[in-house]
Amino acid sequence: MTRPDPGVGVAAPSLRVSSIAGELDAVVSDVPGSKSVANRALLFAALADGLSRLHNVPDGDDSTAMLDCLRALGIGVASSGAGSIEIAGTGGRLPVGPATLPTRLAGTTSRFVTALAALGPGPYLIDGEAPLRARPMAPLHDALRRLGAHVEAVERPGHLPVVVGRGAIGTVGRVEMPGDVSSQFVSALMMIAPYLQTGLTIDLSTPLVSRPYVEITAVAMAAFGVDDVTVGDRRVRVGVGRYRAGEFHVEADASSASYPLAAAAIVGGRVVVEGLGHTSTQGDARFADALAAMGCRVERTAASTTLERRGPLRGIELDMADISDTVPTLAAVAPFAETATRITGVGFIRHKESDRIGDLAAELRRLGVRVGEESDGMTIYPSTPHGAAVETHHDHRLAMSLALIGLRCPDVIVVEPTVVSKSWPGFWSMIERLAGQAG
Repeated sequence: MTRPDPGVGVAAPSLRVSSIAGELDAVVSDVPGSKSVANRALLFAALADGLSRLHNVPDGDDSTAMLDCLRALGIGVASSGAGSIEIAGTGGRLPVGPATLPTRLAGTTSRFVTALAALGPGPYLIDGEAPLRARPMAPLHDALRRLGAHVEAVERPGHLPVVVGRGAIGTVGRVEMPGDVSSQFVSALMMIAPYLQTGLTIDLSTPLVSRPYVEITAVAMAAFGVDDVTVGDRRVRVGVGRYRAGEFHVEADASSASYPLAAAAIVGGRVVVEGLGHTSTQGDARFADALAAMGCRVERTAASTTLERRGPLRGIELDMADISDTVPTLAAVAPFAETATRITGVGFIRHKESDRIGDLAAELRRLGVRVGEESDGMTIYPSTPHGAAVETHHDHRLAMSLALIGLRCPDVIVVEPTVVSKSWPGFWSMIERLAGQAG
């Protein structure tokens, strides 16, 4: 299905995606655990008092970086089998530094561990690779300073690397920050709020984007024993509490599940994704509803989601602010619809691993797709894509989404295919198995 390409005229490494003949009839059972849920649960376990066991922890870069940071902090971490991790909680008392916390390319990890480090005596150096150093961190750093933490930029203000040291965090119980830059900033503060003297009220100066991710935070906090959490459009309140150690199972990642579901929408036929059912707490589980609006049939059970397409696709108009990680996936499906698809409400994704509007539009055009770029979204018109080498821009979601077009269009080559290791190291193997289940 996929094979290394010699990359003639293309910077290696690269991978050619072969198109699928016929329709799909496939079951996908290896969608990794949600890195969003896992990274929250790992932090809660680290702060809890006692031993926690987490199951179905994904092996992508984000979760691996989080585990490396916990180890660097001196927190006990042990693997007890495939996807199972044991964390020896600190009871909220982090070991004394100095320590360097390597967050690699993981934006979620860097933001969460920066907030975590503010609870400890320090000094802790949080740093990542060059693309992560370019991503904005100022709203979180500024909020932590206003709460009394010592946060010192090593190079550029508002960016990694940053040193977090002993401060007087917790003496202030209210802080204001923007809600339309990244929900990760809000979640990071929520996660440490129970350990502040009076809890925390976060006033949002702008409307909250990606609210489902903040709600995932609240649900995961409750699973670890902290349920005094209120999430509103302009205010989030967390009371004082302590996380409880215990057993926790990480559900399948809804963002990753979007790719095999989209494959069925593009190629036709049927795909069953196991491990993601109607009880999912993840906002991106609603991506299947977008495909249903385009003409697919969706069926959910407690343990799986099935998507089937037999007829033509139709374009839709959709505000994707709450499911923004699936914007590239929907953009890959849209060219195969009979009418245009317009995506709105996602201007903030220009500051993800890549510019997920501008870079995505450029790569779609490289494949022959007609795209109208807007400040907060894009319009994708019915097109007949052709083969080309596409750049990933160091973004796993662009790599996986653009590869889907190659299922219908010969000679699509993905440059730097290994970038998928950030969230789904086994993605290319899954694509190969899909091909084997086409009829």
